[in-house]
Amino acid sequence: MFESREKIDASQLDLKDTVVNISRVTKVVKGGKNLSFSALVVVGDGHGVVGFGVGKAKEVPSAIKKGIESAKKSLIRVPLQGSTVPHPVLGRFGAGQVLLKPAPDGTGIIAGAGVRAVVESCGISNVLTKSIGSANPHNVVRATFQALSELKDPKLIRRLRGKEEEDGDTETVVANG
Repeated sequence: MFESREKIDASQLDLKDTVVNISRVTKVVKGGKNLSFSALVVVGDGHGVVGFGVGKAKEVPSAIKKGIESAKKSLIRVPLQGSTVPHPVLGRFGAGQVLLKPAPDGTGIIAGAGVRAVVESCGISNVLTKSIGSANPHNVVRATFQALSELKDPKLIRRLRGKEEEDGDTETVVANG
C-alpha cells in the first residue's frame, strides 16, 4: 500500500510556484471570529517534477509562503512521453475524479484551473483532461496528483514484460499495471 517514494531535493531544482486557490477561513471562538487565509500552491520544474502544498496564516503572503514550503516536501517525479502523458489514467480523491489522456503535438492543455496548474508545472504541454465529480480545488489537485503518480514509464513496462526495445513502437504499449 505504501510505496517508498524517491526523495527529491527541492534545492537542486528550479521550481516555479502557482497559486491555485486562496480561501478566507474563519474560526468561531468565544470572543467572535478569527479570520485567516488558506492557500493551495503547486510547484514544479517543468521537466516532470511537481508537488503541491497547503499553507494557512493570518495574511495571504505568509500563507502562500507556507504552501510553497509544504509543496517542496511533497515532490513527485512524473514519467513523460515527449510533451504528453504515456497513457490514459484516472485519478480519484474524495468525490473528485480527474481523467488524463495523451494528446498529439499542437493540442495544448485542455484542462480546468486546478488540473491546468498541475500539468503546466509538471511540464506537460499536450493533454486532454476531464474533471468529474467534485469541483473543490483541493480534491481536484489531489486527484490529479494521484493520477500522475499512477503513470508508468513505457520503457520500464517493456523491460518488466521482457520485451526488447523497438524504435518507433511506443504507441502500442498500454500500461495496465
